[in-house]
Formats: sequence, C-alpha cells, structure tokens
Amino acid sequence: MKRFLVTAALALVPLTAAAQADWPAKPVRIVVPFAAGGTTDITARIVAAELGKTLGQTFVVENKGGAGGNLGAADVAKSAPDGYTFLMGTPGTQAINQFLYAKMPYDTQKDFAPVSFVVKVPNVLVVNPGLGVKSVQELIELGKAKPGTVNYGTPGSGTTGHLSTELLKTMTKSDFTHVPYKGSGPMLQDLLGGQVQMAIDNLPSSMPHIKAGKLIALAVTSPAPSPELPGVPALGSVVPGYVAESWFVLMAPAATPQAIVDKLSAEVDRIVRRPEVVDRFKALGAEPVGGTPKSLGDFIAAETVKWRDVVKASGARVD
Repeated sequence: MKRFLVTAALALVPLTAAAQADWPAKPVRIVVPFAAGGTTDITARIVAAELGKTLGQTFVVENKGGAGGNLGAADVAKSAPDGYTFLMGTPGTQAINQFLYAKMPYDTQKDFAPVSFVVKVPNVLVVNPGLGVKSVQELIELGKAKPGTVNYGTPGSGTTGHLSTELLKTMTKSDFTHVPYKGSGPMLQDLLGGQVQMAIDNLPSSMPHIKAGKLIALAVTSPAPSPELPGVPALGSVVPGYVAESWFVLMAPAATPQAIVDKLSAEVDRIVRRPEVVDRFKALGAEPVGGTPKSLGDFIAAETVKWRDVVKASGARVD
C-alpha cells in the first residue's frame, strides 16, 4: 500500500510541473480592492490588457472595494494559490492597514507572495474650485481658521490619501474632516460635485479633471514637481520634509507555485519597459518600475516600517 501511495505521489509531480509550464490555461483574475475609476483600477486594466496579448489568455479585472482595500485583499488571500487569482496591491493593503485597523481579515506578511512592482505615482493635493483656495498656504490657513469645516475625501480609511492628509494635518496643525469612500472613482464624483472640498489623490485618477479645469491642483506629494503638472509645486517646498508617494504592486496568494510567480513577474517586467506602455503610464503621471519578486518584497518591508511610523505619529485608528 505504501509503495502504491509513493508511486502515485511521484506520478503527480510531472503533472503539476506540466500544469505550471502550461499556465495560464484559463482566465486569470486580478482583484482591484477599490471601486472602478481610480488609479489602482487604471493600472490593473493596462497590465491586464497587455498580459492578455502576450500570454494568450484573458486577464479579468474584478473590483471589490470596501474597508480601505481589506475586502478585496482578503478575497485574494483566501483564494486557491493556483496562479489564477492575483491582487493589485497598494500601500494600504500591503503596509498601512495592519497598523490602522483593530482587526484584519488577513495576515499581511504571511498570506501574500510578491510578484511585480508595477508603478509608483505621486499623489496630488486637489481642491474643488468652489472652495476659493488657490494655494497650499491658503488651504492650511483655512484649516486653522475654521477647523473641521473643510471635508476631505479619500478612497478609503488607511489609503495613502487618508494617511497623507493626516500627515499634512499633523505637520501644519490644521484641521480637516475625513470622509472615506470605496475608491477614488466615487470619491472624485463627490469632490467634483462639492460634497467634499479637497483630497490627496493619486495623480493618474485626478489628472483628467485637473486638465479639464474641474479641480485645482495645489501641490504634488513627491520630492520634486511632476513634469505632467508644470507650475504645480511639490508640497515639501511649502511644508518642509513632507513626502508621500503611492505604489501599485501585483501580489499572489501565499504558496502560489514559484514557477508561476516568476513567469508572471518576468512578463510584467517586460511589459512595463515597453516604450508605448511607458508613455501611457507617464502621461498619467505614473512611473513604471518592474523588477523581481525579491526586490518587491524588500521594498514592501521598508515601506511597512515607514508607514507604521506615519500611522503612529498621526494617531489614526479604525475600529
């Protein structure tokens, strides 16, 4: 009996290897943990379309927003590690939320395997023209003179939009009221409609509204100004020491076969280096990155320490 079990187990080895070599043999799901229309969604759809062309299989983007990205991330964490479900992760899902939420539906370190660093983007501080504010200093002064009267929207609690604004409040001693949404898309709708008056949003999702004159860009949160927004200063030039960028990474459920992880990572690395893809991302204000699963893992580890300290300094907490 034992000999039979060993023989059967050995027989499965080449089948498993063959299945990995043939991957993907059916549609692949990329979960975006926010509503459609935001930068996470835009990034995932660009990557999914390119992967579909090169790997000959459909890559389906599925939006599952809620709890600052935790609902969608938990869905992926609990999915079968067979190479057919991935997460477009963000600073919130992979670094921030574990320090912000009292209870987490997944273990950030243990439940995911890093695949590819797709892009990093600056955030942009934008206001509705109706607020009557045209500079960072004017906004800070308003937040001090009328504390709590200006509402700021975010894609959700724990997102970089949330923590970046809390950091701004802490560093300037101004006061704005947080209104969380389930993604940049619905948040921007209310910002355009005046239900909230300001936001620190990812540049790609706000860029069309800035160009159309529907939102006023006061500053970018990267160390230097963005070439895509000439004349708009870096926030750090007004608030010394202020820097807060966003990033978007492809993650797999833990225990996904390394052969599949490596194959997908190499393909994404090729995609984000193609001139036409680089141009498309840069037009949105995003910088393609690429790299190996290990380099991504090291990056996330460093970002985890950084954002842990920001959460602690801000005093932000979600029960």
